[in-house]
Amino acid sequence: MREMVAAPALPATALEATDLTVRFGGIVALDKVSITIPVNQISAVIGPNGAGKTTFFNAVCGFVRPHAGSVTYAGRPLNRVHPHQLTSLGISRTLQGLGLWPGLTVLENVMVGAPRARRPNIAWALSGLPRSDRDETAVRRAALESLAGFGIERYAGALPGALPFGVQKHVALARALASKPSLLLLDEPASGLTEGEIKDLVDRLRGWRSTMTIALVEHRLDLVMKACDRVTVLDFGKVIAAGTPAEVSVHPAVTSAYLGERLEPTDA
Repeated sequence: MREMVAAPALPATALEATDLTVRFGGIVALDKVSITIPVNQISAVIGPNGAGKTTFFNAVCGFVRPHAGSVTYAGRPLNRVHPHQLTSLGISRTLQGLGLWPGLTVLENVMVGAPRARRPNIAWALSGLPRSDRDETAVRRAALESLAGFGIERYAGALPGALPFGVQKHVALARALASKPSLLLLDEPASGLTEGEIKDLVDRLRGWRSTMTIALVEHRLDLVMKACDRVTVLDFGKVIAAGTPAEVSVHPAVTSAYLGERLEPTDA
């Protein structure tokens, strides 16, 4: 009797959007979009300008409310979650551009990313009681550790605007990682980076994958093809392809959406 061979187990789902629909007036930004983000994998959402990529992130994070459909994280509905609640759920996000406060130091910017439960309560802070001191020390330590992960702790007292763009990008990432998220959402993390900085980012993403789930919106297809396990392609608010980088790169609808631009999966 032939021995039965079990099929390989599929990765568990971290984030799942089902039939997500978002409208802005008469414009349908997302049209019944379903996307699955597996646990401890790097997933990308790509597509031409105006495809609905950032709208998808905004719907997940509560910046916009979907008109239909659902979003769950670790089985928990996110449809009524507000942006300020994300950190407590283990979710952290970077924004398009940098999103840094120019009047705060690098360290202060990163301290904002600490878990809300560990940030000093304003009443305790004003009273000068020991609890505030302990909380602030813990938050400061976490922020410095996050900066040290990028080798930029020496800039802790500097204002972001005085630093090179690549360093500012690292500050934004350090802030997102300060809360030690289980789900990291990155909105165009490679924007404005040099080729060397992009290679470093790919290496970092692959390293983070062992401790968290990563989803990114990105225009740099070279980064997507090198770093990601799974890719979902949007065009005019609809999913036109989903699969591995190799599968998506040869999909006719994807080639058409990118006007013939060649997508090349690579292990480099």
